[in-house]
Amino acid sequence: QVHLVESGGGLAQAGGSLRLSCAASGRYTMAWFRQAPGKEREFVAGIHQSGAITAYRDSVKGRFTISRDNAKNTASLQMNSLKPEDTAVYSCAVRNGLDVRMTVYAYTYWGQGTQVTVSS
Repeated sequence: QVHLVESGGGLAQAGGSLRLSCAASGRYTMAWFRQAPGKEREFVAGIHQSGAITAYRDSVKGRFTISRDNAKNTASLQMNSLKPEDTAVYSCAVRNGLDVRMTVYAYTYWGQGTQVTVSS
């Protein structure tokens, strides 16, 4: 069983920044997903177990940055230039495979989720 602990999130104004962190009980390929009310969960960003490969959904490229600290088994998501449409519950996830996948079903373990609200 993999235990994930998320932190960060909260309320920001449009154009502002927030940072999310996720601590895992081991080293895994990790990703952040988000789910807005009435919408399906969607991939936001992912990072390979080594930290050498990252992936982003198009709408956050250039604004969000995912990084990791392998000494602490944590992954962080720095979110800049936030928009109201970024409002959602953000969840950290890990998978047993090495490559970064963008589908919900590729990830086995999930955090509890943290709310991100961006006001206009």
